[in-house]
Amino acid sequence: MNGTPRIVVLAGDGIGPEIVAAARQVLDALGEFSYEEQLMGGCSIDEHGTALTDEVLEACRSADAVLLGAVGGPKWDTTDPNAPRPEQGLLGLRKGMGLYANLRPVRPSPALVGASPLREERIAGTDLLVVRELTGGIYFGDSGRDGDVAHDTCEYSAEEIDRIARTAFDAARRRAESSGRKPKVTSVDKANVLETSRLWREVVGRVAGDYEDVELEHLLVDNAAMQLVSRPADFDVVLSENLFGDILSDEAAMLTGSLGMLPSASLGADGAPGLFEPVHGSAPDIAGQGVANPLATFLSAAMMLRHGLSRGEDAARIEAAVDAVLERGLRTPDLASGTVVQPPTSENPAPEREVGTEEMTAAVLAELA
Repeated sequence: MNGTPRIVVLAGDGIGPEIVAAARQVLDALGEFSYEEQLMGGCSIDEHGTALTDEVLEACRSADAVLLGAVGGPKWDTTDPNAPRPEQGLLGLRKGMGLYANLRPVRPSPALVGASPLREERIAGTDLLVVRELTGGIYFGDSGRDGDVAHDTCEYSAEEIDRIARTAFDAARRRAESSGRKPKVTSVDKANVLETSRLWREVVGRVAGDYEDVELEHLLVDNAAMQLVSRPADFDVVLSENLFGDILSDEAAMLTGSLGMLPSASLGADGAPGLFEPVHGSAPDIAGQGVANPLATFLSAAMMLRHGLSRGEDAARIEAAVDAVLERGLRTPDLASGTVVQPPTSENPAPEREVGTEEMTAAVLAELA
């Protein structure tokens, strides 16, 4: 990429401004970036009466990448179908930027294996990627209510399924190059009940013919939900439609013990800017207290460097720095509670110490330096 990368920053609501500000410090330690701050989500509703303005969408389209904090909160919760909601901004961004593929890597940090609700031996070796279709399905179908009757329509075209399937198969190939494992795609559907799922399975099967080196398995979504917690290390790339992917990616996220550790990337056609954001929510209950976990945002910035700005080496530096501070025992409050807190052992001699957003950021910056 020529010149200084242009990044639109959407800090959003709740802890969003805190964690994005911390991520900017990490990025600035790696090079020069041009930032353009814009409003999206609840803060945009307060300022403009809508979660996403046309001007902000256009700014995102013309940027090199978009970094998002978090949106939403009780202040804007409503059951009124005509009232603006922060989440509409996120859906509008995905649709308006053509971001049809959401990538969520799930790899428990070695220092946090005790944080998982599953036994350590069950999650050992887990390193999977959820590839979720973002712009089709029930979230974007016709919906409405007539008295006591409501409907939400799920629609998919063969073209939409084909392009997300190829994203998943390509990702499996790339992962195999670095891991040495045989590439595998697990396609999730409900083909025993839903016509959209039967089309999904048919199209994914056709695409697989162009990737003979990649193993393909089909799982019904209810079975996939069980297998994710019973044998997570057996998964490589999990391919899913919008609704199922939304649910399964959050389930897979808890294998790590904390949503505060997981990044994501939303990508479109080659050359189009991507959207990079932590998986967790806006956590309004801790906003402004200086205790928010910034690590998922740091890892999202790493995904932005790798997938959006072609700076893989810098991405790897952030990821290594995050692992290093966790190995040293530093924990934000979300990681230093319950079963996460462990006394020093011969295998993990560093005692755990609870820190806030500022100290965790300073520790990562020190590792980068």
